[in-house]
Amino acid sequence: MKQLFPEIWQWSWFSQEKQLDFNGLFLIGNEHRVLIDPPPMAPDDVAQIHRSGQVDYILITNRDHEREAATCQAEFRCKVMVPEADASQMTIKADKTYQDGELLPGGIWVVHLKDQKAPGESGFFLQRGKGIMIVGDALIGKPPGALTMLPAEKYADVAKARDGLRRLLNYNFDAFLVGDGTSILAGAKEAVLRALEH
Repeated sequence: MKQLFPEIWQWSWFSQEKQLDFNGLFLIGNEHRVLIDPPPMAPDDVAQIHRSGQVDYILITNRDHEREAATCQAEFRCKVMVPEADASQMTIKADKTYQDGELLPGGIWVVHLKDQKAPGESGFFLQRGKGIMIVGDALIGKPPGALTMLPAEKYADVAKARDGLRRLLNYNFDAFLVGDGTSILAGAKEAVLRALEH
């Protein structure tokens, strides 16, 4: 587990199938400890999180990022929050659902992104430092330093999906933390702009 920013850590699990890292985040903020989109976790990472105190919530960005949420829920005895639009299509039973514009535990704002692969696809915005945007499948960090959309066949309409992602540009962020691939820790807004111009 590596520290990206004060009170924000990331751990990764390499997917042989996708040939890229699946990333999970551990955040401490506003007296809450939160996990986001947790992939498999090494024993050292589990121990580190236990040492930090009680985990309050697991936040899932979209229906396809349940990953190891059920395992983590059992391990850390915490609640799970999922997008309302995806809840009926998920195997995990959520303790709570969230919608666009909500302020979640940890000082995380929900940014719903329309016309993506999953109807509930959401970004999480943090007003920390120069601003941090967290996404699940909205954009992939590949190759390192760049962002790309998912393959065209994943969307009902690629043009609409690209338009839906433009909403991200309404927020002031310098870092862009991705669920899949390599996160961008500085200058990320330019990378988002470049990804949406292609």
